[in-house]
Amino acid sequence: MRWLAVVAVLVGSACSQNPERPPPQHACAALAPGAMRWIPAGRFVQGEDPHYPEEGPPRTVTVPGFWIDTHELTNAEFAAFVKATGYRTMAERKPPVLPGAPPEMRVPGSAVFAAPSGDDPRWWRWVVGAQWRHPSGSNESIIGKDTTPVVQIAYEDAEAYARWAGKALPSEAQWEYAARGGQPALPEPIDAHGTPTANYYQGVFPARDLGIDGYRGRAPVGCFPANGYGLYDMIGNVWEWTSGVAGSAGDRRVIKGGSYLCAANYCARYRPAARQFQELGLGTDHIGVRLVDNRRAPPH
Repeated sequence: MRWLAVVAVLVGSACSQNPERPPPQHACAALAPGAMRWIPAGRFVQGEDPHYPEEGPPRTVTVPGFWIDTHELTNAEFAAFVKATGYRTMAERKPPVLPGAPPEMRVPGSAVFAAPSGDDPRWWRWVVGAQWRHPSGSNESIIGKDTTPVVQIAYEDAEAYARWAGKALPSEAQWEYAARGGQPALPEPIDAHGTPTANYYQGVFPARDLGIDGYRGRAPVGCFPANGYGLYDMIGNVWEWTSGVAGSAGDRRVIKGGSYLCAANYCARYRPAARQFQELGLGTDHIGVRLVDNRRAPPH
């Protein structure tokens, strides 16, 4: 996605600032930091049943076995990395270099979603001071949100954490294969009773998120049912970085899974095959990451 799209539309859909949270619909699992699951080797049709041009054409891919995090990287896990290394994210130290970037992007900060209004029709705004500790700016803190996915991390930041943890960003094929949970196809993220089984936007974007899933923003990890491989939030909650390269210039990477900002009438990318493209130097308040370990031996 180019910066012009970030200013106007970006990926996703609306949420309100400081939203009132409805009662959760699911009990949240107690997940150990750094916990991983083994994904056995197999073949699958990547990009199967494409809904958007960038998802196809379908092709059969063979994936060796690998370990993957059971959940998205959390604030607490990223904070441990920062404490141990003194690392500062791109949003804290330098603005991204993006074609057509407006003057306000010459100071550190990041992209933050805000519901459009008559006074300001933009969906995405550059907020000075927005970073992982303050995802939407100084008005928001992650205090008390240890198990919420970390956001406002650029690709470089995700790579830095991965090196420290001895892991790697997943390839697009690894991510999509794991997201399918061993199933030939996945239904829409809703159960037989009409209850959402993932954190996404219910309602007509961008008028109002009804919060039927229990959240009008990022949910703590593990609050929705795991897939067939025991992985949580592969669909919805936050987009996840992969190492997949997008574009001939190599300045973007593929993100997968959709987020709490994806609605049926806009985005609708809460499917394993769905993909979007994100500038390397830009984090947002709805993109996170989970990692893989390609070197660890398989379970016995």
